[in-house]
Amino acid sequence: MSVSVGAIVEGVVTGITNFGAFVELPGGTTGLVHISEVADSYVKDVKDFLKEKDKIRVKVIHIDENGKIGLSIKQVNSPQTTVNSQKDRSKGKLNTESFEDKLLKFMKESDEIQSAFRKSIDSKRGGRGSSRISK
Repeated sequence: MSVSVGAIVEGVVTGITNFGAFVELPGGTTGLVHISEVADSYVKDVKDFLKEKDKIRVKVIHIDENGKIGLSIKQVNSPQTTVNSQKDRSKGKLNTESFEDKLLKFMKESDEIQSAFRKSIDSKRGGRGSSRISK
């Protein structure tokens, strides 16, 4: 059975590395699930999510000219949708915030964090506003 880009197939994990997991697909071909395609959440260690000989469903996301097959687990579990129709997971509402609004919010939060950091550093090295005690 030959695999094609976009196909969802079942395979068996044959090996786990620091950068992903090798999966044997139907027909004896092997593909790689990169660590970034294992789960929607941050993956520090692939072994936390997969074990050898696990049967998993994967989506074929690319096949290069050398025949290397790129696979994804997270695209099977949560199909990608357009940005306009993605739901805000925390509130269950459609995300209608514009890019400019998001950028302004980020800049405000960033300025607040940097300001607090500068105050902390200045007080530690005796800069502006420090409370040095002289003996």
